[in-house]
Amino acid sequence: MIAGLAVSIFVVLTIVALLHAYWAFGGRWPGHDEPSLARMVVGSKGITAMPARGPTLAVAVVIFLAGVVALARVDLVPVPLPPMLQSVAVTVLAVVFLGRGIASFTPWFRASQSEEPFATLDRRLYGPLCLASGTGFAVLVI
Repeated sequence: MIAGLAVSIFVVLTIVALLHAYWAFGGRWPGHDEPSLARMVVGSKGITAMPARGPTLAVAVVIFLAGVVALARVDLVPVPLPPMLQSVAVTVLAVVFLGRGIASFTPWFRASQSEEPFATLDRRLYGPLCLASGTGFAVLVI
């Protein structure tokens, strides 16, 4: 069961990472042009363009590696880290994802990321997905 949780986290985060890589190379889905995509997936006030390729690819790599950490936690992939560092990594990921998920429902975050449709998608999809991922990582900590 715990291995299934790790695989689920990996699959979801890999899909999210692939989306970020797609956007980094100019993909526009689910928007129809760059401004609509930026309002949908970034949401900062007044945004009209997507972030640069480098930072977007870096985010994709970090998200993918977070999924690999989940697999490593249940020994489905080998990683050259001692078990204690793996535990720390999983704990940090739980805190980061839970924190990002909780932020979706705070007034200060909603004020800074207020463009629609991002604001609505964040409350309905992005925030809950982060909460679910963070909860999954928290279970892997135990």
